[in-house]
Amino acid sequence: MQYQSGFANHFESEAVAGSLPQGQNSPKKPLQGLYPEQLSGSAFTVDRSKNLRSWLYRIRPSVVHQPYESYEHQTWNSLVAHSEETNPQQLRWKPLPEPKKNLDFIDGVFTMAATQEKPGVAVHHYLCNQGMGKKFFYNADGELILIPSQGALQIQTEMGVLEIEPQEIAVIPRGIKFQINPKQAGWCRGYLGENTGAPLTLPSLGPLGANALANPRDFLYPVADYHEGQGDYQVVVKFSHSFWQMPLKHHPLDVVAWHGNYAPYKYDLRKFNTMGTVSYDHPDPSIYTVLTSPSFSPGVANLDFVIFPPRWLVGENTFRPPYYHRNIMSEYMGLIHGVYDAKQEGFVPGGASLHNCMSAHGPDAETFAKAIENSESPQKIEDTMAFMFETCHIYHPTHLALSSSALDRDYWGCWQNLKSYFNKG
Repeated sequence: MQYQSGFANHFESEAVAGSLPQGQNSPKKPLQGLYPEQLSGSAFTVDRSKNLRSWLYRIRPSVVHQPYESYEHQTWNSLVAHSEETNPQQLRWKPLPEPKKNLDFIDGVFTMAATQEKPGVAVHHYLCNQGMGKKFFYNADGELILIPSQGALQIQTEMGVLEIEPQEIAVIPRGIKFQINPKQAGWCRGYLGENTGAPLTLPSLGPLGANALANPRDFLYPVADYHEGQGDYQVVVKFSHSFWQMPLKHHPLDVVAWHGNYAPYKYDLRKFNTMGTVSYDHPDPSIYTVLTSPSFSPGVANLDFVIFPPRWLVGENTFRPPYYHRNIMSEYMGLIHGVYDAKQEGFVPGGASLHNCMSAHGPDAETFAKAIENSESPQKIEDTMAFMFETCHIYHPTHLALSSSALDRDYWGCWQNLKSYFNKG
């Protein structure tokens, strides 16, 4: 695999030498007889620092397709209505059971929760055990962040190919056509975040300075890789929270060359430069933010993508696991690998938990009892990777999520053995 590196850089790539125009974007007769097509991920007139667009040079323009038709999707529902089912109760799920029928990536998306607010966030799980064949997809509603927990995936996009495995992520911006296929036989599973707000970007580092958290150079972008096939192809489209399909007679990933700063990318979570206390107290989880989608309120995120990677715990006279708290933000959490240090059992890779706005949560009783007796020696948290989708909105679980056999109906019990240590002294 070949990649280009650097978060939000302006890239250029050509699969055929000389196919990328020089000195202008839209010449009268481009070399190799290609069609110029601009793909804009922002309004033309936003600040230059926030302007997102790429120029694609393709065999046929995207406008060449047959009329849109309705497409039925039974389990992807990012327009969740408020109902009496949404309450403050803390929720947890085991991994979704494997279906009895074969599923490709798109048909294997299951919505777990979504915000009512738009722009906002939807959280899905995916299960797939077969490729997409001649089916492709793009999302007109928002960008997608893909987080595998089992099985490696190949992502073919208009700009080229990305490959990811568990503990890596991929982000596919709004409107970019793609196809996702398992790299090996068997079931793949993972998480899919759908962000309909401002595009994900790196968080500001503030007092941390110039270097910390996710380093821009570690974000990888594809190189041009085109297809020239003829036949019966299908592009499924998510548009205004409904699904459509457009038939076409040519391969939709026919971009021979491209340049710009609007493109899919991947990142290896194991390269995250974790910050933490070297004196006392557990830091707030915001210090583990990989990517953020700002809201209209400065300092408040529409979506923060936060991870909990391997790290040293050295705080003196400190309760080292995540502390008990209630939060104005809502937290949907998943486990990619290993064991999460605040839960001794019940939270497993492929599973999830939801703690909505102001719903109390924290370590289970067993974790608390061990933590207050641990020695003061430095402790290494190893062989783990958890993540959190944190939003300023309230998550509304879907009926599918609440009726699933994967729902842990006894989750609330993990805190009930927290006893009183009160001593009037």
